[in-house]
Amino acid sequence: MISTVSKPRVVVIGGGFGGLYTALNLGKAPVELTLIDKRNFHLFQPLLYQVATGEISPGDIAAPLRAIVGRNPNTRVILGEVTDIDPQAHWVRVGDEIVEYDYLVVATGASHHYFGNDQWQPFAPGLKTVEDALEMRRRIYFALEQAEQESDPERQKAWLTFTIVGAGPTGVELAGAIAELTRGEMRKEFRNVDTTQAKVILIEGMDRVLPPFPPELSAQAQEQLEGLGVIVQTKAMVTDIQEDRVVFKTGDELHEIPSRTTLWAAGVKASPLGKLLAQRTGAELDRIGRVIVQPDLQLPTDPSVYVLGDLAHCPDQNGNPLPGVAAVAMQQGAYLGKALKRRVQSQAVESFRYQDFGSMAVIGRNAAVARLGGIRLSGLPAWLVWAFVHVWYLIEFDSKLLVMVQWAWTYFNQKRGTRLIVNHHRMSAPAATAATTPEKELAKS
Repeated sequence: MISTVSKPRVVVIGGGFGGLYTALNLGKAPVELTLIDKRNFHLFQPLLYQVATGEISPGDIAAPLRAIVGRNPNTRVILGEVTDIDPQAHWVRVGDEIVEYDYLVVATGASHHYFGNDQWQPFAPGLKTVEDALEMRRRIYFALEQAEQESDPERQKAWLTFTIVGAGPTGVELAGAIAELTRGEMRKEFRNVDTTQAKVILIEGMDRVLPPFPPELSAQAQEQLEGLGVIVQTKAMVTDIQEDRVVFKTGDELHEIPSRTTLWAAGVKASPLGKLLAQRTGAELDRIGRVIVQPDLQLPTDPSVYVLGDLAHCPDQNGNPLPGVAAVAMQQGAYLGKALKRRVQSQAVESFRYQDFGSMAVIGRNAAVARLGGIRLSGLPAWLVWAFVHVWYLIEFDSKLLVMVQWAWTYFNQKRGTRLIVNHHRMSAPAATAATTPEKELAKS
């Protein structure tokens, strides 16, 4: 039902790539737009691993939502979390406030997935938020400090062993960055420990790293990782993670790694709002909690509700679900913004069609792999393409400038300037659950 007393009301839940690009494309449309997010900033998640390893600061890859879309006269931004949805009455609840809608866009993304082993989370944090990145950064640099003070050789080795579970793009990028860190600038700054002896172990359940990539690029990525000293273990299933060790299985054989720093990059699951949508609208979910949508991103059970990004199970031209990557969410957001403009004007809307421009992953300095259509790149050419694409898609111009300057500085002098260890006074060991980082820490970082 379209409101007859005012402009159509569009409510967008989520300020990630999907929600933000929807809002941007509706900025001048004849609608009343409300953007709701529990954070007041948009985060460029593909570069979170660089925050986690101290290469850049959180503020370099985050921009206030109000600065991006809040200036549009038709747009209202609400800081809060949606706790309920009533599709019959067409409203969502944000705290004590009821926000009515004619069209609802849900783009709340995904979170970590431990495949039924949530007890591992305190010992192996994932990487989805600024807080996650700061906690990873704390653990990485805390481990080096502990190794410096440790007199027992075996315990020192455990502090110098960094285990990453999952060899998708995030896992590969983390492994490469930590290997460069320990074999680069850190070796000159410690006196009682040789950081070049650190072990970086990358564990993957499939038969190769970067499983979605073409096999030849996976092989080149593994070669570049091993060139940095990363130990790659494929066809390995993790069976247990504790504060001081990781246990994995290859075939019928169990292996135990003494490791005080374990990072999770193995899987994601849809945000809880997907389950709420299913309960309220009768929508169907897939096995990881994504909402199954039609090719135009509508719910089959409610044409006033749209779902996109990592929360959506959207078919491609061959009927396979689209991958949960930033490029998909960006294109879906741009499409949906234009589609809603046409819908409010009673014009026909075509189905969403994803244009796959390729995929890429960075391994380290001058090391990356990229697939651009039929072109396969590795090494320095792939790294240059990767750097250009990521800087180009940063939202704010000042962020692009800051990241370019920071990258150039790091590239030439190989020094990382954002190596703060925070919250360690309240956490005696890395196994403690990550606490919320104060906003003043984000500003300083």
